[in-house]
Amino acid sequence: MMKWTAISDKKLLDRSFAFGILGILLALAPLVLVQIPVSVGKYGGWLSGLGIALQLLAMSLAVLVIRQRKVATELQQKAKQMTLVLAVALLFFILI
Repeated sequence: MMKWTAISDKKLLDRSFAFGILGILLALAPLVLVQIPVSVGKYGGWLSGLGIALQLLAMSLAVLVIRQRKVATELQQKAKQMTLVLAVALLFFILI
């Protein structure tokens, strides 16, 4: 089994971005489906919870990149921006 710390910084940021986008889309889905006459009923909470969990995973991967020692400044700045965007999105979906 491969450890998260053994993966390259670029690949970690790519995975963080993918998890973040997927998390935002899953958390946004119940809000959109309320406006459309589609019955999601009991699955809306699951979608929101899974979306928030994926956003937390993406933020933790971005923080992992920030905390590593020998990281290029460009990757570190991207990780900081990604952490900020994910924190705002997470706050938005928690408050809704």
